[in-house]
Amino acid sequence: MTLARGTTASSRQARHPAASSPRAGAPDELTRNALAVLQPGFTGTSAPDWLLRRLGEGLAAVGLFGRNIASPEQLAALTGRLRAERPEVLVAIDEEGGDVTRLEARRGSSFPGNLALGAVDDPALTRAVAHELGRRLAACGVNLNWAPSADVNSNPANPVIGVRSFGAEPDLVARHTAAYVEGLQSAGVAACTKHFPGHGDTNVDSHHDLPRIGAGLDTLYARELPPFRAAVAAGTKAVMSAHILLPALDPDHPATLSSSALGGLLRAPVSEGGLGFDGLIVTDGMEMRAISATYGIERGSVLAVAAGADALCVGGGLADEATVLRLRDALVTAVREGGLDEERLADAARRVRELAVWTLAAAPGTDGSPAERAAGLASSPEVGLAAARRALTVTARETYEPLTAPPYVAAFTPVTNIAVGEETPWGVAAELARLLPGTGTGTYDSASANSASVGKTSANAASGDGLPAVIAHVLQQAADRRIVAVVRDVHRHPWMASALDSLLAARPDTVVVEMGVPQAPPTGALHIATHGAARVCGRAAAEVITGKNAGR
Repeated sequence: MTLARGTTASSRQARHPAASSPRAGAPDELTRNALAVLQPGFTGTSAPDWLLRRLGEGLAAVGLFGRNIASPEQLAALTGRLRAERPEVLVAIDEEGGDVTRLEARRGSSFPGNLALGAVDDPALTRAVAHELGRRLAACGVNLNWAPSADVNSNPANPVIGVRSFGAEPDLVARHTAAYVEGLQSAGVAACTKHFPGHGDTNVDSHHDLPRIGAGLDTLYARELPPFRAAVAAGTKAVMSAHILLPALDPDHPATLSSSALGGLLRAPVSEGGLGFDGLIVTDGMEMRAISATYGIERGSVLAVAAGADALCVGGGLADEATVLRLRDALVTAVREGGLDEERLADAARRVRELAVWTLAAAPGTDGSPAERAAGLASSPEVGLAAARRALTVTARETYEPLTAPPYVAAFTPVTNIAVGEETPWGVAAELARLLPGTGTGTYDSASANSASVGKTSANAASGDGLPAVIAHVLQQAADRRIVAVVRDVHRHPWMASALDSLLAARPDTVVVEMGVPQAPPTGALHIATHGAARVCGRAAAEVITGKNAGR
């Protein structure tokens, strides 16, 4: 057994006799409740023995990440093994579609993300996309999705939300949040609407630090809360809290640890100005530095449950048995020492179990196993690609002619935020290569633009002084081929904007594909805003570039 932070088994048992290993007897109710509120992760593509053992002791949920998924069939077998140990286990995943995908982390999503759906502004389409995504999750045995993002992306400089939001207008975000919740849950997968009370007006990523939002309560009610009200009205089964400090609501605690935010605003009756939510409140990842660097995950977890959280998400970064034991023991100790009300913990555990019961009743195709149902996962890709095609905003010069010869793709790549992950491919090069074999590509980042080593490309790296060398390298690699410049949130990255301006000055016939938030004015002989970097967004853009869009 792996032990936490240098403790020994005997010392831990001495402090918390009833929270000891099952060798000393079955866990008591307090210990089972402490385990029930955890949503831990693990490493590998099969369930480790320690996880199965803890499920037998009372652990009621497991979180999955890209590292746990190799194929739909493997995932179905994994979730089947978890249910063999605990039939009513909640199997959760962070599958937003678009840029944030775990099901297709190694190839890119078959679904556009929220900003693309908001750009189309057809709630029926959003509902259909969410239903198809939910159907694929359910076929793999996943029954809780940490989605959708209901954040209103009111701050264009937001480093972590961006294309994960349906847009910058509260009413638009609200109607698509409701449609997404309805579509996902109609497939038997519980929605977990996030990040309450709204992460859209931040310029700090809570994975790294604690964001502070200076908006007043009037702004909170008018801008941030309408999507969450819509989600509650649509019947969302869960809501995820944000690790953000909103002094107008609570000057001392981030929302995840704030009774004013969780036990108050989110739970309070509508007649008292609250949202009247009675479902499961899940925290964002407790190992994120907004919490862990300020409170520590043990103290933070106790404070979160005390404030009104029912389930603690952990495992994106800390994915081992030691973490589960640390949090279990911290909750048990807090109850025994008077730092956490035992009834509050019991109520949280009850809500977790009630959601698990709902998922059993809502699960589709209960006459077949997850592995059998997984065989049909790739049978209906049309709705995602159709949505991606409809989401494109195309601005073309009158003289633009579709490409008929293989181009050179210059991808100007920002640092990927943790929510998206570095393993997920993006861009248009692969899709252009499929349509125009012989397409070349090079990747350029801020380090290239600011150093003498230019280009993370398979070709020999050029040498020079920063940005001029980047452009020289692109022009050299492209030679007489047309250039396709791919950018992502060019408005947030001065180096990227400068590189694009310089490239367009040298080659005005360049095609520009913006795969982030299209905040900057369109440029180039052809400008395509995809509103996201999912694989299907890249395919839709490639079809327009080549004039081979048979789907429109």
